[in-house]
This record gives sequence, C-alpha cells and structure tokens, in this order.
Amino acid sequence: MRLIGLDPGLRFTGWGVIEVEGNRLRHVAHGVIKVTTEGSLSDRLRDLFEGVAAVVEAQRPLEAAVEETFVNVNPASTLKLGQARGVVLLAPARAGLPVYEYAANLVKKSVVGAGHADKRQVAMMVGRLLPGVVATADAADALAIAICHAHHRATRARVEAAL
Repeated sequence: MRLIGLDPGLRFTGWGVIEVEGNRLRHVAHGVIKVTTEGSLSDRLRDLFEGVAAVVEAQRPLEAAVEETFVNVNPASTLKLGQARGVVLLAPARAGLPVYEYAANLVKKSVVGAGHADKRQVAMMVGRLLPGVVATADAADALAIAICHAHHRATRARVEAAL
C-alpha cells in the first residue's frame, strides 16, 4: 500500500511517500512544495493546492496523512497556517483519497519514541527506518507522518480483524 504524508506550511509543505507491505516500509519519494511569499494569500493558497494535487497525481498514493496544526502564539500566523492546512487536506480528498490526521506529538512518539523530539531527531530516525534517506526537515517530517500512519493503520486493521 502506498501512503503519502504531508506536513503543511504556507511557505514550505513537506511531502513523503512510502510503500507498506506487512511491517516493512520502503521509501518511494519525498520533497518540498515551495510557495512564494509574493502575491495575495488566495494566489499562494491556489499554488499550494496545485502543488499538492500534482504530487498526489504523480505519486498515486492510496491514503494520505496530514499533521494537525499546533496553536502558535501569533493568532495571524495560526490562521494562515490553518488555511494552508485546509488546502493540504483538500487536495488528496479531491483526488478521492481517505485523509487521516495526526497530532505532532503522536507523530514524534511513533517515530522517535518521545513526543517532544526535535526536528533533528525526527530526521535521524526517518533515516534509520528508511535506510539511505536523507531529507530536509519539512520532507523528513512528512515521511515521519507517513510512517506514523503506517503504524497506526496496521494497529487499526488488527483491532478491526479481532472484532
């Protein structure tokens, strides 16, 4: 099963695609969608949507996982991040994918073992879980979200099978 993880941001949105077979994970691709800081917010959100939609179309995942937004101290920044996150949720949903959401602490705990791990620790563990992968912070976070989804998806499937 091919999964995509998405780490929303208005300037940089990380994405990472993995294949899951049983308990094995395999890296497929990763990258960052960069949106200019120029132009209106609506233009920037459109560019973000088109970027995510293009990645989804090119990579053909079966499910998507998106990190939940944390509340920032700056209300205006939080609102803009929320709008970007809405666009990132919409793009795979428009493509017909089920979209799952995970809190940042759960992603970190699933990948690193500690809910308050820093970006460097997340990137290091992503490299261990997906040997040979070297990714920037945003792409590593997106791969971590995909890995978290793979783990929780497997647990959910086992629980449903037991019922």
